Amino acid sequence: MKKAGFSCILLPLSLVVLPCTPVFSQMITGTWKGKINRQKVEVKIIQRGDSLTGTSYYYESASNYRRYTIKGYFDQNTNEAVWWDDRLLEEKSGRFSLTTPGKIALLSRADFNCPGGGRMMLDGKVYRKEDQDGIKGDVHLDKTNDPQFGDEWDFVIDNFLAGANDPDIIDSVAALSLAPVKIAPVTPPVANEEKPMPRPAPTREPVAITTPPVPVAEEKPAVKAVTPPEKKPAPVPPSPPLVQAPPPVKPPDIVEKFQVRQKVFVKEIPVTGDSIELRFYDNAEIDGDSISVFLNDKLLFSHIRLTGNAYTVKLSVADLLSQNELTMVAENLGAIPPNTSYMVAMVNGVKYDAYLSSTEGSSAMIKLTKKIP
Repeated sequence: MKKAGFSCILLPLSLVVLPCTPVFSQMITGTWKGKINRQKVEVKIIQRGDSLTGTSYYYESASNYRRYTIKGYFDQNTNEAVWWDDRLLEEKSGRFSLTTPGKIALLSRADFNCPGGGRMMLDGKVYRKEDQDGIKGDVHLDKTNDPQFGDEWDFVIDNFLAGANDPDIIDSVAALSLAPVKIAPVTPPVANEEKPMPRPAPTREPVAITTPPVPVAEEKPAVKAVTPPEKKPAPVPPSPPLVQAPPPVKPPDIVEKFQVRQKVFVKEIPVTGDSIELRFYDNAEIDGDSISVFLNDKLLFSHIRLTGNAYTVKLSVADLLSQNELTMVAENLGAIPPNTSYMVAMVNGVKYDAYLSSTEGSSAMIKLTKKIP
């Protein structure tokens, strides 16, 4: 299969060649329908820089489906789109449904192709989101202008080239898709309801009040006041000596955190060529996660704030050892622990990825092993 970011089908020389539009975001942004792992699916993809967001519907019918938010990225050099089901938003089951579409969250890898005639396709393979060692099925999607499910992303897709591609608008719609809609119940008035008449206040018979006579106090002999002797104040005991407060405890810095936390091995990546490029994304909801990266027990980069856009780090292969340890240490756990990131490594044109999780007691570690050509 030939990738065709700017290409199209060869036509006779007598015909005019109509290439696909070079605006990548216009091509990948849109509604895609087809099948993923033999399940009917509709995916709405929106590109923001090199990142992808949107929503996916796995469905049997309009009354039996699961809807997820999606995250991913698009590589304009290879025309490869990678996205995964991130958060389950909605689940609806029909009365007589026999299947459960979208029960397992998936990760899809697909090549973008434009074979001609205005047709656009995404073809590739799908994996389990949490276990990418084995291929689970195929991906085949066609771009369509006739979505089956309507949601808040339709406005962005329909107006993408008219200003809706603004990152602030995309972020606002993404936040809107996660907010639950709560409608307060309204109690309608009852027709012809008679209001109860107010009860009159009870009347009481007047009661005659008799004032008793005021007794006359008898005169008593005057008593001479006696002044008690003045008491001297008790002596005040001396104040105890002041105890100096202990100095404040300094929180551990990132190097100390790296030294005391356990390294958890995640994956081994073979290294060839001249350089290796690492891209870090926030794997879950963007909640302020921040990380540091160590290479062979030395601090490489710090204060990397994870977002939906890639934070890119390039390493020279000549500077690496034959065996290397790349460790991700969480500087904080964000609003939703643990600190999770999605890492993509580009090695000599080959792509590797891994899910990294870091807590207050452990750090994620990747092994980079040089391969002798």
